[in-house]
Amino acid sequence: MKTINKNYIVNEDIRDKEIRAIGADGSQLGILQTKEVLKMAEEAELDLVMISPNAKPPVCKIMDLGKFIYEQSKKEKEAKKKQKVVSIKEVRVSLTIEEHDIEIKAKNARKFLLDGDKVKITVRFRGREMELSHLGAKILENFANKLADVGNIEKPIKKEGRNMTVVIGPKKA
Repeated sequence: MKTINKNYIVNEDIRDKEIRAIGADGSQLGILQTKEVLKMAEEAELDLVMISPNAKPPVCKIMDLGKFIYEQSKKEKEAKKKQKVVSIKEVRVSLTIEEHDIEIKAKNARKFLLDGDKVKITVRFRGREMELSHLGAKILENFANKLADVGNIEKPIKKEGRNMTVVIGPKKA
């Protein structure tokens, strides 16, 4: 009847002399000797599981450990399903980009924002273009204005090495 699990202290592994016991039906049994509660659990063909080891005295419950672990894993999977992973999509543009190309890239970025993703727009500077960073800022502002109806600027325009970036997040409904 020994179930091995690293997360819970079970049955004979409980070293405390006295514990606060909870029955299989959830009823409080009070503070009892560990040996007595272990016998009760064995008679019911269940496990004695330490729920809160830091309490004084520790709280233990009579339950089916396998079923309990299964329920816990089910809850964790359900919680994972409900999490929304927000990814960042990157749109790269150069300093010499034409207006029509900006329109097309903004259209793609709009799709990303409507799907709930963030968009990072990057202007890459090559060679001597570094001195023209004011033009890069204008391109990013133009791009952000085209997406203003579906997104908000989350991180303002920032120069990072040979790149200039802005991050736009989707608007909350």
